[in-house]
Amino acid sequence: MYRRDFLKSIGINAAALLLTDKAFGAQAFAGNSRRPNFLFILVDDLGWKDLGCYGSDFYETPNIDRLAAEGMRFTDAYAACPVCSPTRFSIMTGKYPWRLDVTDYFGAPQPEMLSFEARTPNWLRHMRYKKLLPAPYRDYLPLEETTVANAFKEADYATFYAGKWHLGQDEKYWAEHQGFDINKGGWARGGPYGGNQYFSPYGNPRLDDGPDGEYLPFRLAAETNNFIESAKDKPFFAFLSFYKVHTPLMSVFLALRQPTP
Repeated sequence: MYRRDFLKSIGINAAALLLTDKAFGAQAFAGNSRRPNFLFILVDDLGWKDLGCYGSDFYETPNIDRLAAEGMRFTDAYAACPVCSPTRFSIMTGKYPWRLDVTDYFGAPQPEMLSFEARTPNWLRHMRYKKLLPAPYRDYLPLEETTVANAFKEADYATFYAGKWHLGQDEKYWAEHQGFDINKGGWARGGPYGGNQYFSPYGNPRLDDGPDGEYLPFRLAAETNNFIESAKDKPFFAFLSFYKVHTPLMSVFLALRQPTP
């Protein structure tokens, strides 16, 4: 089965059954008029043991723990790359990122920027953890790639994206052009570096500012919840991509200064 057909069929059958046989999956769901909905939550740079369901005895994560208890946990899964953009690329396309030369976070210096002739005062900052010059890399998700959202749309799912995108500088590569019907907050930047960072006003061209001081993670969760409520009568695929824990880092004190909506 080709990758496009496989991704599309996820919206018709159960993903686990698809690992064995598409016809078997269809038979297993015969008589079930409602196709499954999908909510994908991505937390950037979250440590593997930062959730209660994975063994944390410090962080309290009761809602995620409940989701884990009612679903499946994967204990031997690995990110496709140690930095964010290539990993996000692999999630969207189902490909190892190096197949399309996506080998560094988008915005990292290209090798010509770090050559002896082009060295700037920022050169040491970029190279402080690297012993070798980086390889040239692609810094966008090509539109001709089949994303998981493209596949769900072909299966007549409503598709939604909220939060960090960071898969292309140009607007034409953003989520609404990669299979998502709605894009709340996904654009070029890898963090909330504009505006007031994690608090409104955000300075984000894909997210209207909320009340002064509104907390970004709460807003993204609320937008996702609103979409789920609005899509009750149609199968949906919702992708919630938090900007946290990724930089700019924030203390728990600052995060808790805002009341939960």
